[in-house]
Amino acid sequence: MKKGKSQKNNVIVSPFRKDDENDANDSDQQMEDMNYPGSIITSNGKYKIYCLTIIGEVEGHNYSCDDVKTTKYECVIPQLIAVEQDPKIDGMLILLNTMGGDVEAGLALAEIISGMAKPSVSVVIGGGHSIGVPLAVAANKSFIAKSASMMLHPVRMNSGNLGIPQTFQYFQRMQNRITNFVCENSHIKPKRFKKLVTNTEELSADIGSVLDGDEAVNEGIIDYVGTISDAFRCLYSMIDKKPKKPSKTKNKSKNTTSQKRSAKTKRNSR
Repeated sequence: MKKGKSQKNNVIVSPFRKDDENDANDSDQQMEDMNYPGSIITSNGKYKIYCLTIIGEVEGHNYSCDDVKTTKYECVIPQLIAVEQDPKIDGMLILLNTMGGDVEAGLALAEIISGMAKPSVSVVIGGGHSIGVPLAVAANKSFIAKSASMMLHPVRMNSGNLGIPQTFQYFQRMQNRITNFVCENSHIKPKRFKKLVTNTEELSADIGSVLDGDEAVNEGIIDYVGTISDAFRCLYSMIDKKPKKPSKTKNKSKNTTSQKRSAKTKRNSR
């Protein structure tokens, strides 16, 4: 069987292991694999929580500049899959301080987070700008620090573009994807979100709006203004309400007892 491969240059660690001879060892190894730079697993509290940080620029299909701190989506996706499949992880806390980045990479991460069954809470602690907005609302519940901010602006590209109607239509469709995701995962209406995105009276060198913590909550994008402790309390409450699965040990003992009883009944009938 092949074991998980690791690539040191991009800090990519695959959490998947196909060796099923010892489930406990496999799970422990998977827990180790999930501890890559930018994440941590807390196990000293009430529950075991996976903490993921999304910082700097969300790097997509192309490499960013060497002097820019990035969150590599090809590193984060395997971690999210591992968290979802690991029974030892009870929930996930996402900390955001990002300037934005690649639209499709950010949306891909946001879609995975929003589709996870594990309880999740996000906290915007510095900035949740641009594509950081969908990432913030992707969690089940979202918080923002009072001093944090979020910038909303239209989709833009750094490369050369053709000045033709098809280019405008492509940008419009891409913006609609972001708008639909944000509005489906928050309480803001599409009409209001588009108005904030196309605001021409606030930014001097761009189109859009900057919202501080209170404004982001009042607009319905973020659920609460709060800190890390508030986020943990919310996450613990969500885990408490989640139905508990019966343990394998109890099921195994029950099956063994029922098998013994049936065997004893057969012997007596004979």
